[in-house]
Amino acid sequence: MKNGRTLEALGEELQRQRTARQDFLADTSLMDFKAEDNGRSFITLNMKGNTQNFAVNELAHQQIAQRLQIPYRYYQKMMVEQPDLLSENVNTWFHYAPERRMLRTLDGEARAFLSDRYRRLDNLELCEAVLPIIRDMTGASITSCEVTPTHMYLKVVNKKLKAEVAVGDAVQAGFVISNSEVGLGSVKVEPLIYRLVCRNGLILKDYTQKKYHVGRQAEGDGAYELYSDETLRADDKAFFMKVQDTVKVAADETKFSMAVDKLRESTDIPLGKDPIKEVELLADKYQLSPLMSVEMSFVSCLWERTTADMDLSTQ
Repeated sequence: MKNGRTLEALGEELQRQRTARQDFLADTSLMDFKAEDNGRSFITLNMKGNTQNFAVNELAHQQIAQRLQIPYRYYQKMMVEQPDLLSENVNTWFHYAPERRMLRTLDGEARAFLSDRYRRLDNLELCEAVLPIIRDMTGASITSCEVTPTHMYLKVVNKKLKAEVAVGDAVQAGFVISNSEVGLGSVKVEPLIYRLVCRNGLILKDYTQKKYHVGRQAEGDGAYELYSDETLRADDKAFFMKVQDTVKVAADETKFSMAVDKLRESTDIPLGKDPIKEVELLADKYQLSPLMSVEMSFVSCLWERTTADMDLSTQ
């Protein structure tokens, strides 16, 4: 994971998004889709008394195509070559087989087309729940944080919990908190082992806490905007309390020691002639998962230690 924003910049952006975003529950019979010759597309939402238009982003296009069972390559072909045909396809299924959907918008753009049972567990509330816990955690520091159009991440390392897997090969305890507001993942708190030599993180899947964005089916007719209310806040409070508890023990000394012992055991396993195959087998046996695809796996670091003539380091 790259460093991304400062914590202050992250907070400012989440506050800005909270003000700018709008979420709607609407029957698709009240939606009109329009693809234009310039490659842009819009959804018009016909609410009681007024209409609102939103540009459709790439993810929302994918979710619309998936929900309507239109192969996405064909969807894209229509968007480029026959936008009127795409409009006719989408509107036909919107109106022929109407259903209630949640439309999430931000800055005048439709950013997600989701189930009406999608439960909004949003980035700002998540940060409000976990940041005080991190602030009070001795030795903990946020090493990177970022919010993108699809995800938010917080990577925390606890410098107080430190051990050596091998001589000169030190690791620290930490955890990653992540969320997606647009249907691309659950709220997750994932303890990790942070290796100082190559600055990579190893996720401990056995201790991960997840919460999927599924809630009760909405009632009522028509289209209307969803606002945060006391009922929703009370409903989510119990979960965020669990998240807080998970964060408190994410860098637990006992779990950290157990994970380090397992890694020490792995260093004694001889590797064969095929490093890629051996790394895959080792990762499967010990349930080792890289923090992010842009970071080199911890297992690759172990191979790097034993194979000086091969460069497996992150570029």
